[in-house]
Amino acid sequence: MFKTYFSNMITVKGGKIERLFTILTLAIPLFMGIYLFFNPFPHTTAIKEFCFYLSLLALVALIIFKKTNFSLRSPLTPSFFIFFLWGIFGLFFALDFNNSLHDLRAHLLKYYIIFYLLINYFNSQKKLEILSWIVISSATLFSIGAIIYFYFILGNPFSVRLGVTFSEISTDYIGFVLIFALTLTLNKLLNNKSIIIKSLLFLNAFVQCLTTLLTQSKGSLIALLITIIILSYLNKKILIFLVILLLLAVIIPGFKGRINPKEIFQNERIQINALTMEVIKSYPITGIGFGMQIYGNQNLIDLEKFNRKLPPEYRQQGVIIGSPHNTIIDIALRTGIIGFFLFLSIIVKAVWMLWKAGKSAKSEYYKSWIICLFASFLSFFIPALFADTTFGPQAIVFYTILAMITILWDINEQSKSENNITESN
Repeated sequence: MFKTYFSNMITVKGGKIERLFTILTLAIPLFMGIYLFFNPFPHTTAIKEFCFYLSLLALVALIIFKKTNFSLRSPLTPSFFIFFLWGIFGLFFALDFNNSLHDLRAHLLKYYIIFYLLINYFNSQKKLEILSWIVISSATLFSIGAIIYFYFILGNPFSVRLGVTFSEISTDYIGFVLIFALTLTLNKLLNNKSIIIKSLLFLNAFVQCLTTLLTQSKGSLIALLITIIILSYLNKKILIFLVILLLLAVIIPGFKGRINPKEIFQNERIQINALTMEVIKSYPITGIGFGMQIYGNQNLIDLEKFNRKLPPEYRQQGVIIGSPHNTIIDIALRTGIIGFFLFLSIIVKAVWMLWKAGKSAKSEYYKSWIICLFASFLSFFIPALFADTTFGPQAIVFYTILAMITILWDINEQSKSENNITESN
């Protein structure tokens, strides 16, 4: 697949202008592939920004000269558009206008652009496969590098949670990248017949599984279990990873202490959620504003005052945590109840697309992809209930999953149309 792609770039035919437009068209998926590959890696912001803006510049040039069929058409577009409009409307009520305006551009509009670039330039079965290989290889190399750096170069014992010193992708965010990649890896493992490739995929899956568990994240553990159980619907042999998962959980020092009932049901997240809900009650309709720096800014919101309103057992003690640590509650906080339901419509529409595609898909290949992406989507939102996922690498994962769902939807719709034409003839 990669060989064919690069050979197309080298053997471009036509006049100089036409060749330029063809190169620009081929460059967009190349740069977006590089962008996604470096998504989890720290200190690569310059590379990612370079690739994103070059892709955007190439797209603008192609649109101006009418050399692209770029389209915003997607079942998700109405929900995206209305949620964005509500975010703009919320600027008039935001406690910090500048921060909200910045985050609407940097942490919503930009992700929308990435979504549309992916669905337009990875819009075939082969390109969808390439996209999945990019995610898998990125996560595996990140996993190997993170383990070597954190435990062997920095010298941390294995009882320490992987990534506690990472600044750009912290411990609780690593799982979002790796579990998505693991789901794609296991799907390929089930659909590939080559012994060599199966062996490599098995090793990739093991490394991704190990690295995720080394973060000792409870949300990631639950998401891993759900992923493996859902994928076992395709092939019961996949349950071997459930055994591997449980063995690793027992072997990794300190992990058992993280999953005892007291640790799960009596932790600080209950108090964090209670405080956030108390603030939401004061800004129920439009929220505090889309800006992510508003909630923790004591000059804008007196969290200590809200904390004192809570019953003693739900109050935070000592330093108050100025972050919701829950994506759904975070959306309700920043955009109000209306914004919450608008965002929920995106989630519901994505699930509906998978369900509709699953009902009409006849090929086992497409059915496996549908189950794979459903597992990816669900395993994203399980740990999202314990983390903020509307920014950074985890947000890129979210919009990549949505893009893959849309690409699969389009492929399935095109296949249905072709079948209808064939039957009518």
